[in-house]
Amino acid sequence: MGLLFALGYDPFLRRTEEACLAEWRREVLADLSGDVLEIGAGTGANLRHYPDAVTRLTVSEPDAHMRRRLEEAARAATTPARTIVVSDAPSEALPFEAATFDAAVSTLVLCTVAHPDRTLAEIARVLRPGGRLAFLEHVASDTDPSRLAWQRRIEPVWKWLADGCRLTRHTREAIVRAGFTIEREVRASMRKAPPWVRPTVRGIARKASA
Repeated sequence: MGLLFALGYDPFLRRTEEACLAEWRREVLADLSGDVLEIGAGTGANLRHYPDAVTRLTVSEPDAHMRRRLEEAARAATTPARTIVVSDAPSEALPFEAATFDAAVSTLVLCTVAHPDRTLAEIARVLRPGGRLAFLEHVASDTDPSRLAWQRRIEPVWKWLADGCRLTRHTREAIVRAGFTIEREVRASMRKAPPWVRPTVRGIARKASA
C-alpha cells in the first residue's frame, strides 16, 4: 500500500493543487524565515513555495517510498542560499534538540499521524520560544452534521485506502491543546477534492515566548 500511495499521491491531488492547495501553501508559508522544520513532507509539494527568507529547511518523512521522491525534489530545490536536509524521523519522536527551529510546518499531515497530541508536543519542544507553526489540514466538518456523519461512516475504509488518514480529526483544537496560540486561522472547502476531505483549516500558531 505504501508504494501505491506514494505513486498515486501527486496525481490524486493535482486538480486540487491547481484549484486551491498551491495558493494555500504559499499563503501559510509566506512569512516564515530562518531555520524551518517540515514534518511529514511527503513528496515535497511545499518545497517550491518556501520564501527566500528560509535559509535552512529540514524535511522529515518516515515513509521510505515517499522519502525517495522527497529526496529527488529536495536536490532540485536546494540553492546556494538554502540548505535542505531530508530526515526519516517520525513526527512523534523528533531527533532534534529542544528550541532548534524558528518555525515548523504541517500540511495534510496531522490527519495521518497515529498520535497527533504527541506530534504537536514534539513540535512545541523543538521550536524556539515564540516560534511559529504553519498548518494546513483537512478536518472534521464543524458546520454540516450530515457531512460529519458521512466522514464517520467512510473513515474506516478511507483510513485503509489513504495510508492511515483520518477524516474526523479536530486539529485546530489539538493545536491549542498543545499550548499554541492561534494567530491566524482560515476555514475553507478544499475544491476539486472528494466531499469527505473538503473541510480544512489553515493558519499560523505561535509557541509562547517564555
